[in-house]
Amino acid sequence: MPLSPYVARMRRHIGSELLLLYGVSAVVTDDAGRVLLARRGDNGRWSVPAGMVDPGEQPADALLREVHEETGVKVEIERLGGVATHPVVYPNGDVCEYLNVWFRCRAVGGAATPDGDESLAVGWFDPDELPELDDWSRLRICTALREEPTAWYAAAGERHPALRQPDSL
Repeated sequence: MPLSPYVARMRRHIGSELLLLYGVSAVVTDDAGRVLLARRGDNGRWSVPAGMVDPGEQPADALLREVHEETGVKVEIERLGGVATHPVVYPNGDVCEYLNVWFRCRAVGGAATPDGDESLAVGWFDPDELPELDDWSRLRICTALREEPTAWYAAAGERHPALRQPDSL
């Protein structure tokens, strides 16, 4: 996947060392209650649509842009799902820590189509019949789909298993 110009400039200066970034994720449902997932281009795993917030961009704008770019689906944000930091080690050795904000969304248009780069496949899944997902994806889905309208966050001192340092992506 291509790096944003901002991240590419930062990587030239710091190499693969830890880089703190802002990210957004979308837990998107359709009228049947199915969840939109994308098979990632960097590791082939299913995940919720997600991406980076560009400098000067608001998280909600980044979310709408990223979901449409990666999946072809247009969404409307219903509410904030949660916020947490999440460590990532990419296959090339780049280390990042994302401050991720995820939203509960509903599909309002477009057609589920992979972009062929960041997403290799896109599909709608019943919440009870999800494909294999990592703990990080499951946390975002479970917290966004719950009936409680308040956003989820890791309480002070909490070490949720989904927020641990992964071996790699």
